Amino acid sequence: MANITLKGNPIHTTGELPALGTPAPDFTLTGPDLTDVSLADFGSKRKILNIVPSLDTGVCAASAIRFNRDVTTKENTVVVNVSCDLPFAAKRFCDSNGIENVHTLTAMRDRTFGERYGLTMTDGPFAGIFARAVVVLDEDNRVTYTELVPEIAQEPDYDAALKAID
Repeated sequence: MANITLKGNPIHTTGELPALGTPAPDFTLTGPDLTDVSLADFGSKRKILNIVPSLDTGVCAASAIRFNRDVTTKENTVVVNVSCDLPFAAKRFCDSNGIENVHTLTAMRDRTFGERYGLTMTDGPFAGIFARAVVVLDEDNRVTYTELVPEIAQEPDYDAALKAID
């Protein structure tokens, strides 16, 4: 179990992020068109998993917008935004913010992603949804970088995440 905070108040998660160098846990999440999407669907690309509580918050929106902008200079790389939002809300967010370089996936049907990545919050006002984190995977889906953002109201370290795919 990891410890984070929300405005200074302690929050706990169901586990720990995957260890560096280990294979990333597979997942089945829901895409904006309601299809099931797994890790294998992104092939041998490098992946930045931008995991957020909800795109309907300013910090979560900022991270999706920032990764959308910054990933355009990275070859063979995709950004996958993971949340517990409904696919329709995620699609509306991307459409209204001009986000074209981020794949939005949700845990609408299957919440095991949060368990496998240790990110489901177990207490506090956001209990049941995912903590803010970034997980970077290489072409073989091995974990090369992780960040569990210690304060939910803070943005992740974008530069460190992007450096992990160089």
